[in-house]
Amino acid sequence: MLRALALVLATAASAWGAAAPDVIAVVTTSTDLKALVAAVGAGRVAVESLAPPLHDPHAVEITPGQLARLRSAALLVRIGLDHEPWLGRVRAAVNDPRFAPGGPNDLDLSRGIDVLQSESPRVRSERGVHVHGFGNPHYWLDPMNARPMTQAIVDALARLAPGERETFARNQARLLAGLDADLARWIVALAPARGARVVAYHDTWPYFARRFGLVVVATIEPAPGVPPSAASLAELTARMKEAGVKLVIAEPSSNASIAGQVAARSGARLVTLVPSVGGDPEARDYPGLFEVNVRRLARALAGAP
Repeated sequence: MLRALALVLATAASAWGAAAPDVIAVVTTSTDLKALVAAVGAGRVAVESLAPPLHDPHAVEITPGQLARLRSAALLVRIGLDHEPWLGRVRAAVNDPRFAPGGPNDLDLSRGIDVLQSESPRVRSERGVHVHGFGNPHYWLDPMNARPMTQAIVDALARLAPGERETFARNQARLLAGLDADLARWIVALAPARGARVVAYHDTWPYFARRFGLVVVATIEPAPGVPPSAASLAELTARMKEAGVKLVIAEPSSNASIAGQVAARSGARLVTLVPSVGGDPEARDYPGLFEVNVRRLARALAGAP
């Protein structure tokens, strides 16, 4: 069995390297990071995300082929904080010190971020509750955070291919210029909703809310990954009525029945936003992720069906 697995790993790794020997092989832990690496690296990178766009943080299944590609990759790019509790198992299976935390080929993009909720108790677990114990990890949902994220990617890729730094920097500048123009338009689209009080199913949206002027007053989950009780739902809907909350933000992976109940009982509208690139067919890249969410949010806040 072990020999068979080794053969699979070796074959997959060989195919990854043979496809384009002059290209930098990069593995990311999310589709959002994959999109940013692809935008900066363009034709100089081959990049794969270990996790799909929509997933339970504790239920990511990694294939032997993905393990092989990580083993032969030049760089691992990750969200960091406690967002990838499954990554410890992957590192153990690959057993490569290059990708150990702080290793030479490990890029933790959270290090350049102004992290929200960092005052939370620092408790984490490989298989326990997804507690956001080192701060809220959903920082990619503020488009302005693309600046420090892509700068770290430029620097990491340039260390691997020093002669390509100017190319990577030009690609980054092109992406950021487009995002700046888009952000101005998105802010105008959501300006009428500035200050709106919302409730989110999961604690995914504080960075997005801060950028676009929303106020997340509560989450349906009493703690990240913890299902709500009947008592907590009753208390929540009562508080929502008192506070005048008009919108509930769900995600494709949310419990639709619970989200619908909260919206119906509180009199709020329900909107489903997409947390990651690829989570909706229209969210094909990083700017597209915000395009979809801003459009959906603007319609919901305006009362459109």
